[in-house]
Amino acid sequence: MQNYVSQIKEGGIVAFPTETVYGLGASATNPSAIAKVFEQKGRPSDNPLIVHISSIDQLSDFTNYPLPKFAPQLMEKFWPGPLTIVIPKKASVLDSITAGLDTVAVRMPNHALALDFIQQTGPLVAPSANKSSRPSPTKASHVLADFGSSFPVIDGGPTEVGLESTVLDLTSEKPTILRPGSISKAEIEECLNSEVLEDNQQTDKPKSPGQKYSHYKPNAEVHWLTSEDEIDQDDTLFLLVNSETSEEHIVGYDGDYQKLARELYDRFRQADLHGYKKVIIEPFHKNNSPVAAALLNRIEKAIGK
Repeated sequence: MQNYVSQIKEGGIVAFPTETVYGLGASATNPSAIAKVFEQKGRPSDNPLIVHISSIDQLSDFTNYPLPKFAPQLMEKFWPGPLTIVIPKKASVLDSITAGLDTVAVRMPNHALALDFIQQTGPLVAPSANKSSRPSPTKASHVLADFGSSFPVIDGGPTEVGLESTVLDLTSEKPTILRPGSISKAEIEECLNSEVLEDNQQTDKPKSPGQKYSHYKPNAEVHWLTSEDEIDQDDTLFLLVNSETSEEHIVGYDGDYQKLARELYDRFRQADLHGYKKVIIEPFHKNNSPVAAALLNRIEKAIGK
């Protein structure tokens, strides 16, 4: 671990595990290190980054007090965890982090290795550790597949959640979800005893990753299952949400949406590795599971909608 800490302090970049996906870490106070993140990923500069912290005390480096309404309740309930909050930024926060906006996105990951790493390095920017537009990495091997076998990555095994964090804007008139994640709208509303809006549409000036550019795509085409599809196509990987059937190119999840979330990006990458031309997914509804909205969001992005 100490070698990785040194690399960050010397202005390098290191991939590390969180409970959601692997992040590409760089010091949140080092402009040249942040530039390396954009270059390594091939990430557009107008796509803001999320700052990852290991303690509430570190928030004071990025925002002024008092915090926006609802922020303390949310941090007490969901931190550490897969919730990112968008709050007003301090003037000292680098524009390269925020894409020049007057807001900054911050979260505290719920992963022992990540928290220990950040405690030693200081706050990190950490977008997903993959080439832009590719499926996010949920295993160290995914990072190495995108960046090469010698790339520095802290191997924490498969991630627990498998989808990026929920992003909640606290600078709007009402709390607004900019990107759905495993913490659902209903859970946030229950915590706040207040209405929460949703705005995860495409925009030219995104406050959150995932609002402007297509993401999460394998090379294989992703489609929803229709009545015209025959489940005997050898060039296609089928993901059947409500079936127990499992064969070489058919994966059944028997209604386990959490498992589908954990495995979605890995399945996308497996499809490419095995040369499948298509990934076809059985349709489901937003209210089927707390994580269903996030899954629908990622799958629609992969389809290209």
